[in-house]
Amino acid sequence: MLGIKILIYSSIFLVCSTIGLLKSQKYIYRVNELREFKNALNMFKTKIKFTYEPLPEIFRQISGAIKPNIGSIFKIASYNMNFFSAGDAWNKAIDTDILNINLEDKNVLKNLSKLLGATDLEGQLSQIEMTSNFLDEQIKKAEKEREKNESMYRKLGMIIGLGIVIILI
Repeated sequence: MLGIKILIYSSIFLVCSTIGLLKSQKYIYRVNELREFKNALNMFKTKIKFTYEPLPEIFRQISGAIKPNIGSIFKIASYNMNFFSAGDAWNKAIDTDILNINLEDKNVLKNLSKLLGATDLEGQLSQIEMTSNFLDEQIKKAEKEREKNESMYRKLGMIIGLGIVIILI
């Protein structure tokens, strides 16, 4: 009987700790995704400047060259360009729920759609550069949030688990 109680208490503690760990991981994923978007925008800027390929093809190439979760956004946008304008296709791709970024990050990324495919090369390059600069600010904010909240959620998960176990004893 005592062995079963210990097993149950340990399971409760481990589940709560795991929940806290998973919650803290979202902050790490957000920073990583924003950095990956920044890298993808740099690739986009280079490709648009030197290759003169159509946007759907550039997005397909980028989707294969970067991490899968961000790459899927570019792949979705490339596919959407068959049915929508480049800006609308980008916005619809950003609105998918496969990312760990917040609403403010999405709005920064949606700024790219304003001139995407609608202006000349220089206009698009300046929009990419502006979006990249805004992403730098978002990365700094995400780093601060990660530093503040990551360890808090880990510790909170363990404390809640320990509290539940103490209450049950």
